Amino acid sequence: MKILTIHSDFIEFEPKQKAIKTAEEIKSKTKKRVEDCLVVFSAAEESDEKNVEQTIEITKNEIEDIAKKVDAKKIVLYPFVHLTNRPSSPETALKILRSEEMKLKTDNYEVYTAPFGYYKSFNISCKGHPLSELSREINTAGMKKIKENEIVSQSLKQEEKVKSEWLILTPDGKLTPAKDFSFKNHKNLEKFYKYEFSKVRGVTTTPPHVKYMRTLELVDYETGTDPGNLKYYPKGRLIKSLLEQWITNKVIRYGGMEVETPVMYDFEHPALKNYLNRFPARQYIIQSLKKKFFLRFSACFGQFLMKSNTTISYKDLPLKMYELTRYAFRLEKSGELVGLRRLRAFTMPDMHTLCKDIKSAKQEFENQFKLCMECLADLEINDYETAIRFTTDFWNDNKDFIISLAKLVNKPVLIEMWNFRYAYFDPKFEFNFVDSMDKASALPTVQIDHENAERFGIQFTDEDNKRKYPLILHASHSGGIERCMYAMLEKAYLDSKKGKNPTLPLWLSPTQVRLCTVSDKFMNLAEKIAEEFEKNQIRVDIDDRVESISKKIRDAETEWIPLIIVIGEKEEKTNKLAVRFRETGKVENMEQKEIIKHVKDKTKSFPFKQLPLPRLLSKRPRFVG
Repeated sequence: MKILTIHSDFIEFEPKQKAIKTAEEIKSKTKKRVEDCLVVFSAAEESDEKNVEQTIEITKNEIEDIAKKVDAKKIVLYPFVHLTNRPSSPETALKILRSEEMKLKTDNYEVYTAPFGYYKSFNISCKGHPLSELSREINTAGMKKIKENEIVSQSLKQEEKVKSEWLILTPDGKLTPAKDFSFKNHKNLEKFYKYEFSKVRGVTTTPPHVKYMRTLELVDYETGTDPGNLKYYPKGRLIKSLLEQWITNKVIRYGGMEVETPVMYDFEHPALKNYLNRFPARQYIIQSLKKKFFLRFSACFGQFLMKSNTTISYKDLPLKMYELTRYAFRLEKSGELVGLRRLRAFTMPDMHTLCKDIKSAKQEFENQFKLCMECLADLEINDYETAIRFTTDFWNDNKDFIISLAKLVNKPVLIEMWNFRYAYFDPKFEFNFVDSMDKASALPTVQIDHENAERFGIQFTDEDNKRKYPLILHASHSGGIERCMYAMLEKAYLDSKKGKNPTLPLWLSPTQVRLCTVSDKFMNLAEKIAEEFEKNQIRVDIDDRVESISKKIRDAETEWIPLIIVIGEKEEKTNKLAVRFRETGKVENMEQKEIIKHVKDKTKSFPFKQLPLPRLLSKRPRFVG
């Protein structure tokens, strides 16, 4: 079933003639006008034939959900077979249409139905707010099988029941219903809100970053494993390794104590099993020696068990424990898996902080909010949107605190306010990147956990010598490593649409400087120059292939090489190097020591690793055909 909803000032429709022999009989062909309504264009599909009742119920619920969010009291059901190229039989389509009409009327909506099986003329006026045009695809095929075999946490089930109020909070403290907010100067925020509201996570076309990750020979799909598990070529492994080292160093400097814990846990362990049901994610379950285990989806399990056996004083708080989880596992739906954006096996920097009380938890929350902003700046991702999510109770008790976070980002933020706490956290925030397909992905996030200290028996001794349960902050200050790579590649694509050269941050570029020799005659000079760069921890390679210099430069640009230097007779005589800067497109004549200073200044606070490939391009294999 496919539906397209238009929140309308009015719709006028008039049946003209029958389109099919089985068109329903109507008393009159007069024009009908309905004002201030939600118009639902719908097309039943072949796949609905097997699960008609489920299709009716789910479609009715989707229509009601949208009607509530746009505050529509009148609904117009408009059969529109042109939404699909695989229509169901007319009999099934009519049954679904009339059943939805009856169910919606039972729920006290004023319902109108355009005649079924007719060619109709219509005029419609769309209200034009962010929720005025929405689409849904309802697919019930295989639902019974999924329900029988998939283990779904109680939190995921609760998430389906929780009621969310979507609002926009501005730095001056004004809270506005999202559907009433003017997004005129905040188009990216509008895209983010629509994505969050629609809850449609799947993609129908290949995102640009997937092309980049393959053509740049960074990452690729692996057919020999479960979908959502990727393989990394040398350049991709270098970038991933540098990101892992960077965020680990950053968190340790902040005070995180690095540990390592298992990737697999006993499914029947009382505290772990209880926690599984409070985490909104699907798990990998494995069987070994007649015992059931699950693969971790974060570092929570190992760190919580470790802390439960640790002697902790109030003087130790806030206590920060960190692990780079390579890997964490979540059994994401296959239709949502795409490139580096959403995976089943991923690398998550994961820190948990024990705090004495809500006052110290809020202070630590704010400090880590700032740390997350620093991380995105390091990745040169500055155009992100903020979501802060909490219950109505938390908002009522902590308004000034939430407003202070909006002031830190200094622009409007999306608020999701829940009517009850469906999981263990309240509040949480994420910084979200909105990509070229208007899909949003959470990068850094921090949550305040109110349950797991007691669940796992984590306690500290307070000043009064009494044992107490702390609050726990869950934090990933960069977000998943793979998702950082996705965001940088998608940002590069968006830059290219603005006329800029797509680039990676200089500290992450696999080759930072490429030397292109005019002929073999200048290879000794190129090798000497390369050695000096390498002494100064700059990744350099040499294009020694038998190609024209213009072809070498074009290939270097295709690989997004930040600095390209031609080595020929002029360079040999003058000791000056003509440097082509990819980021600006400019060419500058510089001494080698000036080039070294330029690169070192831009990369001095970041980790370094050696070039992961042979220095000479003629010695390199090709990984992607």
